[in-house]
Amino acid sequence: MTVKPGERKLQILQTIAELLEHPAGEKVTTALLAKKLDVSEAALYRHFASKAQMYEGLIEFIENGIFTVINQIAAEEDSGLRQAELVMATLLRFAQKNRGLTRVLIGDALVHENPRLQIRINQLLERIGASIKQSLKIGATQGSLPAEHDFSAHADALVCYAIGRWHRFVKSGFKDDPLALWPQQWLLLKQ
Repeated sequence: MTVKPGERKLQILQTIAELLEHPAGEKVTTALLAKKLDVSEAALYRHFASKAQMYEGLIEFIENGIFTVINQIAAEEDSGLRQAELVMATLLRFAQKNRGLTRVLIGDALVHENPRLQIRINQLLERIGASIKQSLKIGATQGSLPAEHDFSAHADALVCYAIGRWHRFVKSGFKDDPLALWPQQWLLLKQ
């Protein structure tokens, strides 16, 4: 059965994500990937110019998934503080549902890969921080936070919290649920 080019690209990305779900597993190489897909390494390179380009495809998937939800939250939720809470819950839920991609988010899967990939992740985290900061500012205009609130510091602390939960999830072998104690912790984080 022939697989269409667009479908094959998606299949390659899905297989990388699945391989990344095994934190103690083998390093994801093009040879391992080709073996899992039952194709030649050359066949992989018909769809992606390099392994780094494959990881860029995963990062684009992460960006699209997260920012689609963030934009929906901003459009549908009026309360700025509630927006920030929903964005944070989205980040934690994304990790919970996408183990392999969480390894990409924390940079664990990018060790020994092209440095531009980590730069892309850093930019993604900055965009998330900017979205949260905007929500906090809206919250201040609504009286949920004081006008002199340090929105940058607050947004940065929230992003650091999410990264910490992602990291803990990965390093626990995906046993430490990123959403564990979330409602109680949000009460502390929203201040």
